[in-house]
Amino acid sequence: MGIKSIIFDLGGVIVRTENPEPRLRLAEELGLTNESLSQLIFNSESAKNATLGKLTTEDHWQAVRSALALDPDQYQHVENEFWGGDIVDMELVNYLRSLRGQYKTGLLSNAWDDLRAMLFNEWKIADAFDDVVISAEVGLAKPDPNIYLLAAERLGVLPQEAVFVDDFIENVQGARQVGMQAVHFRAPQQALDELKMVLNTNH
Repeated sequence: MGIKSIIFDLGGVIVRTENPEPRLRLAEELGLTNESLSQLIFNSESAKNATLGKLTTEDHWQAVRSALALDPDQYQHVENEFWGGDIVDMELVNYLRSLRGQYKTGLLSNAWDDLRAMLFNEWKIADAFDDVVISAEVGLAKPDPNIYLLAAERLGVLPQEAVFVDDFIENVQGARQVGMQAVHFRAPQQALDELKMVLNTNH
């Protein structure tokens, strides 16, 4: 069965922390390790609830501020520094843009409810995708099998007709369990090379 659809993860793949300095500097300022700061923002109870759409992004940040006992004048600084080293890989975005028409392109992201606005207004990359599935909007998160099935269904393809790219191995395995082909993203060139191999062998 040929591949008809290419689905990408966002964080750690298209948007990556290429410069760790701002985040490390922030952790030091707050008297935390980088790991504990990242844990609070990405894996705390409120982060998990925001990822499933049970809390808004703002609710989650309020929980982070409370946990860190921040003054209001520190709020923006903390967010700016935490995301300060992130880049959008326009090479990957442009590659996806070039595939539209030939393949259905999708984004499948475990993310909070502000992501869609970021894609359209901040980064202006929404046009690279035929469809965008955001965990907070659908109440499901990878590696739940149902979110992969939903992504395929919304693109109008069978799971077997899709290839999925993600940086977390458990999410790659989740995609494979529903029948998708999958590429484990470790670096941009490696992922593109592997993706092109899959596409070439699945015409």
